[in-house]
Amino acid sequence: MGTSEAAYRSLPWRTKLFCSVMGVFTDMSLRKDGTINRRLFGIIDFTSPASGRPTNGVSTADFTVDSSTGVWFRLFTPTGTPAGKKLPIIVFFHGGGFGFLAANSKAYDDVCRRFARRLQALVISVNYRLAPEHKFPTPYDDAEATLHWISKPGRLPESADLGRCFLAGDSAGANIVHHVGSRVAAASSLKEDDFWPLRIVGHVTIQPFFGGEERVPSELRLRDVPIVSIERTDFLWRAFLPEGANRDHPAANVTGPHAPTLAEIGLPRTLVVVGGYDPLQDRQKLYYDALKEAGIQARLLEYPDAIHAFYAFPELRESGELIAEIKSFIEEQAPSGEL
Repeated sequence: MGTSEAAYRSLPWRTKLFCSVMGVFTDMSLRKDGTINRRLFGIIDFTSPASGRPTNGVSTADFTVDSSTGVWFRLFTPTGTPAGKKLPIIVFFHGGGFGFLAANSKAYDDVCRRFARRLQALVISVNYRLAPEHKFPTPYDDAEATLHWISKPGRLPESADLGRCFLAGDSAGANIVHHVGSRVAAASSLKEDDFWPLRIVGHVTIQPFFGGEERVPSELRLRDVPIVSIERTDFLWRAFLPEGANRDHPAANVTGPHAPTLAEIGLPRTLVVVGGYDPLQDRQKLYYDALKEAGIQARLLEYPDAIHAFYAFPELRESGELIAEIKSFIEEQAPSGEL
């Protein structure tokens, strides 16, 4: 049995069904002219409305960041927080290869709801603009605009601890974490910090979407696993990157010859999550190695039997384990008032 077949057969039937349907509709949505048939993909991209009435211990509300660009975010607030208690902030960026899904997609609404409840945190899920309609660097600009917006006092609930903010994301969202986190780190090194009093104290990068012109062994070994394939990722890089750029562009290849040296950026401590059946894993490990070499406090979490986006499936054992690990990562950073 090949590794791709083994990855699929080990999944529960419910997960297999979702991955199969998602793969079919994704491939059917990718047009030969480089555009995406959003109406077709929307058939399976179910959405969830925001609601002030708590569901599973979490209430939600949507906020507009910039009406001219349409950027907005969904705030997930756990109920029952004791008066006066400060909660960490998790600014979350969804995956989808820069071209699919949204903050109100049901899969990500469910994920962020679990995060808010189990991590006891305020979760801000950013709805950034998608490629190919909005290419590089639009998602990074939208992410930065959101951080500026929430940094202004009085815009978030009083329980928000602006001094204890984490950037988190999966796949393309984890790519955004790296790049917008780099922008924030650069700004924080200046005397005039536009993000103050917001402080980014950690990055959670779940199976980040990185690439490069050279095919790494995991891409060749795991060509037909669920969710991710070379054909899909190549299409999505072409849709996102500037015209004429290849996958060694620093947006994709963050450890490549054209990328800035990580030691010069000053990133905060970083959690890098890798799955054993994810074709992107070798790129993710290169990123972790580069962080360590640059003297950045980093931790690698490996789940040998996990597919790409495994954590979005609560029926998978590794999904619950990862949330527990993220909780420990967050709790290692004391509330800002206790420093």
